[in-house]
Order: sequence, then structure tokens, then C-alpha cells
Amino acid sequence: MARLKRKRPASTKKKKRKGAAKPDNRRPALKQEEATGGAVQRQALRNSGVLPRSEVPKAIAPSGRTFQPAFLAKTTQFLREVKIELKKVTWPSRKETLASTAVVIVLVVIISAFLGLVDMGLSSLIRFVLR
Repeated sequence: MARLKRKRPASTKKKKRKGAAKPDNRRPALKQEEATGGAVQRQALRNSGVLPRSEVPKAIAPSGRTFQPAFLAKTTQFLREVKIELKKVTWPSRKETLASTAVVIVLVVIISAFLGLVDMGLSSLIRFVLR
């Protein structure tokens, strides 16, 4: 399951110095190869679609899991994504929830009373017209 990385506050980020030399941690063989034009050869190989052995991506090893039906795999992926999204939700406090519930109940009572009065009025009007 993927985890979300939390961003550091802007004040704690390290500032890069302008003009500071980057340390060269590459292997000495690569330094020597680049000095002799090896970089040009490697770039030519990359452009032709052929990679040197050291740069060929490794095959992914099987994880040992048995084959899952597509439905089960999609369902588990969906549930993982739901869990991640629910962590992002800002849930209301108990006080906010009670206040919102009270507003909804009051509005339902008012609207139902209004519709009841309109219904009674129209039904009495229809009775009067039919007599």
C-alpha cells in the first residue's frame, strides 16, 4: 500500500547555495571513461536503442503470489484507494454534526407542514368544485 509523504514546512527546507560545487560520487571508471569520450559512445548506444549491460533494466522477479482474478485485484485496489482518500477527509466535530442535524430536522418539519397545508387546501377545493 502506498503511503502519502507529508510535506515539510517551507521554513525547514534546506536552501541550495548558488555556485556550490556538487560532489562527484561516481565511480572512477566512469570518470575516466567520460574523459576519453565514453559518454559520447554511451549516448550513441542509447539513441540507437541498445543499452550497455550495466544500464539494462533488471527483470521483475515474481512475488510468489498466485494468480488473482481481475475482479478481486480491482476490488482490493479500489479499497486501498478508498482508505487513502478517507485519510484526507476533514471530519466535522460533534458540535458541528449536531448543529447540522438540527437544521435539517427543522427544515423538514417546516416543509412538511407547508406541503400538508397545500394538500389540505387543494383537496378541499376539489371537493367544493365536485359538489
